[in-house]
Amino acid sequence: MTTNPQDRLRLVGPEELAAATAAVPSWVMNIDDSDTARDIIDALGLVPYLAGEQPHAVSVDLDNVKPDAPLCPDDAQVLRTSDEDGTRTTLSVGDGWTLRVLRRRGGGALLNVSAVTEALAREVIEVCSADATVQPESDDSRVEMGFWHIGSHGGQRRVRTITAAAWPEIEGNYSAAPGAAIRQLTAVRPDDVRGRLLLLHGPPGTGKTSALRALAREWSDWCQVDCVLDPEVLFATPGYLMEVAIGVDSHDESERRWRLLVLEDCDELIRGSAKESTGQGLSRLLNLTDGMLGQGRDVLVAITTNERLSRLHPAVVRPGRCLAQLEVGPLSPAEATAWLDRELGDRPRPTVGPEGMTLAELIAARDDGERIQAVSAGQPRGAGGYL
Repeated sequence: MTTNPQDRLRLVGPEELAAATAAVPSWVMNIDDSDTARDIIDALGLVPYLAGEQPHAVSVDLDNVKPDAPLCPDDAQVLRTSDEDGTRTTLSVGDGWTLRVLRRRGGGALLNVSAVTEALAREVIEVCSADATVQPESDDSRVEMGFWHIGSHGGQRRVRTITAAAWPEIEGNYSAAPGAAIRQLTAVRPDDVRGRLLLLHGPPGTGKTSALRALAREWSDWCQVDCVLDPEVLFATPGYLMEVAIGVDSHDESERRWRLLVLEDCDELIRGSAKESTGQGLSRLLNLTDGMLGQGRDVLVAITTNERLSRLHPAVVRPGRCLAQLEVGPLSPAEATAWLDRELGDRPRPTVGPEGMTLAELIAARDDGERIQAVSAGQPRGAGGYL
């Protein structure tokens, strides 16, 4: 008969602790007033696994969970519950298993099960997950994107749904040359891939990130897009890089998909002095795109930077390495004027200078009447541009 977790977590004296640890491995949990009820549930949920009574653990992360989904077998005994800032945590037990459920406010849930056998753990997960989620309504403007960051247990990937415009809807936000190049890029399919690096460079506020979101939508049928939130850590940590680069293998060719890793604002990584400033970071990036690490992996890397092409490291821009090398700059005076005519109609508009205007400046001019702001005396309007 399995002992309940709450019966195994208790305070002991030094003599009893010494006697217990002489025969079996021990563990200690320190609790103070900074710990929450959720922390206690987390600890209690680990007791059967740590004690070896339930040595098999299985986890699953669910999205779009139904509000009324029980996420728990009918015969479960609920031991603890906690509700903190919209996150509800439940600890339940059954015959030979322990279940911890963390239910998030946004509709996601994390299920952790330990059990006496792996088959039982997976069975409990399957029962809890059955009919627990709802398929989101079909919306072509919404695209699934993965987000990587390094956590206490290595690389962590979370999937979120983002809104992305179709490229024809936003092509007018770009000047003629980059617009035509991006349109050509959106038509690329796996057999067309030549080179593994996508390089978007140009001043801030010119729409590089918006172009990548549109690309994610146009490629959604064959390419999974993942954004790396900490690229400086990625290329400084070989284990993290291996986890992100290798991804998930599938022996079913019909299910195999390319992946596009998006690294934003990586100026230090690819500028001319990168070798001196980032150490092995540049070498590992190049190895991922066309070295040994990239061999056999269907991985593309998209990098955005504010640096001029002439200031980038020669190894990054050498022939054959880039699938696309796009300079995204301001709209010309004529293009900017046409954009303002289309968006503002008869409303007042700023004067377009000889250098043209960036997309960010055009959008600011269009939305100026709706902005909530307070400008200090003597501070010029528009000071402190977005980086």
